[in-house]
Parts: sequence; C-alpha cells; structure tokens
Amino acid sequence: MSLEAEIKQKALDLGFDAAGITTAEPVDAAHSEYFRKWLDDGCAAEMDYMHRNIDKRFDPGQLLKGAKSIICVALNYRPATDELLENPPVRIARFAQYEDYHPFIKDRLFQLAEFTKAERREPPDGDSKHARADQIKFKACIDSVPLAERALAQRAGLGFIGRNRMLIHPELGSQILLGELMTTLQLQPDEPFDQISCGDCGRCIRACPTGALNFDGSFDARKCISYQTIEAPTKAEQPDGDSKDARAGSYIFGCDECILACPHELNAPARKNADFQFHPEWQDLTPDQIQTMTADEFQKIFADSGFIRLGLDRLKRNVRGNRVG
Repeated sequence: MSLEAEIKQKALDLGFDAAGITTAEPVDAAHSEYFRKWLDDGCAAEMDYMHRNIDKRFDPGQLLKGAKSIICVALNYRPATDELLENPPVRIARFAQYEDYHPFIKDRLFQLAEFTKAERREPPDGDSKHARADQIKFKACIDSVPLAERALAQRAGLGFIGRNRMLIHPELGSQILLGELMTTLQLQPDEPFDQISCGDCGRCIRACPTGALNFDGSFDARKCISYQTIEAPTKAEQPDGDSKDARAGSYIFGCDECILACPHELNAPARKNADFQFHPEWQDLTPDQIQTMTADEFQKIFADSGFIRLGLDRLKRNVRGNRVG
C-alpha cells in the first residue's frame, strides 16, 4: 500500500468519512475572483475578518512555508432520523447540535500528522532531495483559518461546490465538516472532482427562506439566516425582500434549509462516528427557557459547543427577534 493510501485509510480509522490529497499550489483564479467580487458587492455583511488575509486564503503556501501537499478530510454530521424531533420548539442547525467541531477535528488532524511522520518512507542514504522525518512540518486547519477549504476539497477529489455554496460529496451529501492538514511532505495528489454538478437543479434556491441564494451561484450573506443568527453583531432583523417564509422564524442558530433540499441528501447515510457527541436534548429547549436562562445555566448546558462563541446575550436576541415567540 502506498503512503498516500495509508494516510487516507488512517484518516478513516480516526473517524473521518472521506479523505483526499491535493497540492499546496494556489487555488484556481476563478475562486479568488468570485470571492473578491463578493466582498466588493458587500455580500460579506459585517464579517470584517473576511476582508483580511485574502492572498493567504487562496495561496496555501503562505500559511506554511515550504508546503507541498494538503490532506483534506470530511466528517459526516448527519444525525440519525430517530435522533431528531419532528417539530422542535426552536430550530438549531444540525452541525450546532454537536460538541464544538473545531477541537474535535483539529485533535484528529494532529494524530494524522504524527502517523504520517511515523509512516513516511525514509529516503536512501545520502539523498539530499528528501527531508528527514524531523524536518517535515505540518499545519492543521479548520474553518477558523483563512483557507479556501471547499475549493481545495474539490481539488482533492472530495466533491463539488454546489449552488448552495456547500461542498457536496456524491455519497455523503453536504452535511459534512471539513479539515485540512498541510505539510511540507511531497505526496501524490488525487484527481480533482469534476464529474457532477448541480445542472439545472434549483431546489436549494427555492428552499432558502430569505432569498440569499441565486441561480447563478451567487450568495448574499446579508440575507442568510446563518449569518443573522451566528455572525451578525447587532440585533437579528428580518432581511430585505419579499420572503416571509415561516421557516425563517424558527431558527435561532444557523439554518439547514438549502442543505436539506439538495437531492444528494436523499440517500446520504447518518454519521458513523459515535465519538462526535450529539446533544438531542437541546431540541427540547423552549423560547421561554432560553429567555430566562442564567449565565451559569448557559455555560453548563452548552459547554464545549459552538454556542459559547455566540454567547447568551446573542442567543436571547435571536429568540427575541422576529423569529421566535
């Protein structure tokens, strides 16, 4: 078995559901051009951090000097059907009903780095073209790092970027979380994924309660419920536009509508990784319980989750807003 095959198998053994390898070369210019226009059009709303480190985002080599390869991984977070309430009092995006995925994924990327270093084939004696194992460098990345991870995942063969702007894996769908392990080790890259596209499907566009998606593939974060409930620093406001879809009124953290509408979700499997802790009890929370929640209760209930980053005040804001109650 090649080193590349061993690395990808180890990623699966660590609990990831898919893995692929690409180079650390700059991302195709079409992605950076789209992103810069997106920023210029104001579609990033008040996410000022999106305007920083643009060159690094599309040139992975700037994040790790001497980087040659990137190992891309995907973690399926689709809950089993029997874990979901049919009509919860409030709606929370599915990824947010788990423990915080950032340390979960990063810890396993560190383990993958140690495995890769240990399993690396030592070069012949006197071969100065290959670095020794102790000279190999790694950098574990998740979405808190400025990196065009969906474009890299597509280049590593893990799927394609759909009209909902999510990476869509042909078997896992798009309820997946991504991570990357950059390394100075030279690895054989996988073939890019270019077999499937959205075609003329527009289900995600029709499913979006607030009209944030467009058929040309553009996306306006200012209208997106996920932005308004997670990123927006000010009060949650109803977006401009004609949509008054009732689905928009029940989400208090994120939104799943464009994902769940995708045809690739129909036969996608539930998660296999039981170590990634799901919290079905959060689905029972009512607006009144959240509004009367104390800081201590908030910390106890949502410890080690993405809600901690949101904070209790903004969570109550989302419940108070034009969404619930």
